[in-house]
Amino acid sequence: MDRQRILFVCAGNICRSPLAEGIFRHLATEAGRSLEFEIDSAGIGGWHQGERPDRRSVAVAAGHGIDISSQRARRIASSDFGRFDLILAMNQDNLKNLRKVAPADLHGKLHLFNALALGSNKDIPDPYYGGRDDFEAVYTMLLAGCSALLPRAGKALWGS
Repeated sequence: MDRQRILFVCAGNICRSPLAEGIFRHLATEAGRSLEFEIDSAGIGGWHQGERPDRRSVAVAAGHGIDISSQRARRIASSDFGRFDLILAMNQDNLKNLRKVAPADLHGKLHLFNALALGSNKDIPDPYYGGRDDFEAVYTMLLAGCSALLPRAGKALWGS
């Protein structure tokens, strides 16, 4: 069985993309579809490489029954563009930066998370400089997007 490989990307891979990875993995597991996917996350920059997700992301996820504490931040690698079927950027700036470094023939794999999941060009805001409420709001946005994405994920939608 071919697995759909999905990569969630934000700036530093400690707030939004680890939450998206954890939420999507949790939803896929609950739906009995975990074997259909390879799910990962990465950052545009390597500032936090090797670190755990932000403690506030960990706490918000845990509050919803999702454990992301074992994830470690990493910078997107050139090999990721060939390896993953779908690369979802959390905001327009992340998407622009991905397009700068991705091979041109693989740009079709790059999408704004909300555009693909919900048909909206709205960014997932970076909660890093905010408080708990900002992280909860981001969790809610990511849950809505991942919930919409999961039923549509697979070969029929993206031709992987």
